[in-house]
Amino acid sequence: MRSMTIPALLAGVLLLALAGCGEKKTELGQGGSVVTGSAGPQGAQNAARELVRCEAPVATLALAENPNGYTVGSGYHLPASPVPLVKLLAQQSGCFRVVDRSAGLRGTIQEQDLKDSGILRKNNSTVAKGKGYEAQYTLTPSLTFSEQDAGRGLAGVIAMIPVLRDIAGLAGLVEQVKFKEAQTALLLSDNETTEQVAAATGAARTTDLGVGGLVFGKLGGAAGAGWSNTNEGKVIAAAFLDAHNQLVVQVRALQAKELPPPVPTTAAATRSRGG
Repeated sequence: MRSMTIPALLAGVLLLALAGCGEKKTELGQGGSVVTGSAGPQGAQNAARELVRCEAPVATLALAENPNGYTVGSGYHLPASPVPLVKLLAQQSGCFRVVDRSAGLRGTIQEQDLKDSGILRKNNSTVAKGKGYEAQYTLTPSLTFSEQDAGRGLAGVIAMIPVLRDIAGLAGLVEQVKFKEAQTALLLSDNETTEQVAAATGAARTTDLGVGGLVFGKLGGAAGAGWSNTNEGKVIAAAFLDAHNQLVVQVRALQAKELPPPVPTTAAATRSRGG
């Protein structure tokens, strides 16, 4: 035992540290957390603790796809659009009432066409013209994603230290350390004036420290998985959360516009009956 030198002890500690680092660390700003939970009549449920919120919505909001697309490598098997993710953030924050201009709008038009063609019941009151709410603002997300592999650089440092260099396999383990980064932007425009009234950027970085296959590859261990099941998806979601938080700071200063009536709920119906 006395023959064990201090450098050898340090090498052992480093090995143990690497062996215990199979988990992924995520930090806001330089990293982030996965967007989770729900939004609706009961408010934000199980939303990220880091989510910045508004006390009351200021206007109705539609989200638009970025006309330039999203810079994500095809090998990452991520969803084609981050818009649904940003929709959830916008509704959870309570800063806007969100109107659907994609699948939901197409569904409304389809039902109206069915009614006009005589397929639906004549007394149908759900599908009627002139009941849609206008979007007072449009939010457009932008995404730039890059992955950096710092393992080789760390391996080079290890190779320069004689005691660590001689430990079999240590340099190979260090090569499994990977950094993944995402940068995003959210652009808010007033639909009445076309003026861009607010803009915000977000950034996230995750560090994958793995040993013996614990580091996930580009598929994150699940081919075709989405934002919450891949390392790349998680860091992108975190970057959008960070961008949203930066945007809310600006949104809070906007003058509130006239909002449509609240969505009817069971609780509201009970109160209206005097229950």
